[in-house]
Amino acid sequence: MKHGTKTLHVVFSIFTLWVQRVVSLNRHQDQTLCLDFCSKRRRMADKVLPQRIRDLVPESEAYMDLLAFERKLDQTIARKRMEIQEAIKKPITQKRKLRIYISNTYTPGKPEGEEAEKVSSWELRVEGKLLEDPGKQKRKFSSFFKSLVIELDKELYGPDNHLVEWHRMPTTQETDGFQVKRPGDVSVKCTLLLMLDHQPPQYKLDPRLARLLGVHTQTRASIMQALWLYIKNNKLQDSHEKEYINCNRYFRQILGCTRMRFSEIPMKLAGLLQHPDPIIINHMISVDPNDQKKTACYDIDVEVDDPLKAQMNSFLSSTTNQQEIATLEMKIHETIESINQLKTQRDFMLSFSNKPQDFIQDWLKSQSRDLKLMTDVAGNPEEERRTEFYQAPWVPEAVGRYVYSKVQQRRQELEQVLGIRLT
Repeated sequence: MKHGTKTLHVVFSIFTLWVQRVVSLNRHQDQTLCLDFCSKRRRMADKVLPQRIRDLVPESEAYMDLLAFERKLDQTIARKRMEIQEAIKKPITQKRKLRIYISNTYTPGKPEGEEAEKVSSWELRVEGKLLEDPGKQKRKFSSFFKSLVIELDKELYGPDNHLVEWHRMPTTQETDGFQVKRPGDVSVKCTLLLMLDHQPPQYKLDPRLARLLGVHTQTRASIMQALWLYIKNNKLQDSHEKEYINCNRYFRQILGCTRMRFSEIPMKLAGLLQHPDPIIINHMISVDPNDQKKTACYDIDVEVDDPLKAQMNSFLSSTTNQQEIATLEMKIHETIESINQLKTQRDFMLSFSNKPQDFIQDWLKSQSRDLKLMTDVAGNPEEERRTEFYQAPWVPEAVGRYVYSKVQQRRQELEQVLGIRLT
């Protein structure tokens, strides 16, 4: 009886040592997997529960349904993200009303000896703002224009002083308005020429081509698209030589040729494009004191960036949600690994509880084979299957040396991965 109790105690001691070793290895694997997650994204297959676990726990099918839904959601988000990236490459604008305010002040001259200007003068102000502008950052008035020219009466100010010009330069500082000051004590007629700064640039078509395509002033890309649609709808592309266009009588009159290649279109089109017409405003600069408080207002259409574009850029550049998703992904992977480990331990315990004797025999044979492979030393299976073999004096020291060598090996691996020295 004593001998059987002692044998059972030894068996359970060996079994406990093996379980501790398995747990230690699994913990090290957990740490290594967590480090690997930081360097590369884990595969989708790592989140799938094995079929044997699904058979054991029927409720796990709900998790698999969520996983399938997540896969569809990821595909949809990826597709939408690509669509947004393609969309923001093109200009996304909307038309808004820009109200221009034109006013002037008049300062009469004073006799000599008084502290004021001796010569009468007037000052013209040109300002403006967007109507119903929802943006937090207001755009400067000058940012809407490429150039501004104020033409005064040539007879009053001469050929060298009747023009006031402002043109956009790379170093231009934006401003909220323009002021022009000149001497004078009579009302002056002036003409304002405003050239809008279109982004991307727009061009005015030759009147004949504009009537043909139904496009007056547009971007180069839109003009090329309208031209291609006209060629396609009128079947002008050569059926045999696809790179050629057979010009109809309208094209022959406008382009001056009967046949041309597609590659020749930009060169032919260059001579038919002009800068858009400026916005012309005629205004009277009044020196009448009764007109000093009057302000002329003009509304013009301008194109501004759609607020949706800023939201789309913010969505693409945002990393907050991605970090949160990455954290949740890591928790899911850790949970699945934990479930797999628990299933392995459960199978181990069940096989041991169902047939302890057969399990121990098979386990000893397996350990013996592993030992032979590791040490390349042939053992005696008959001795190794007996409890007396594990009661030898050298066993505790050998187990301690083996465990210590494994701990040192794992420690060096962790130091190499982390790039630090553990103390």
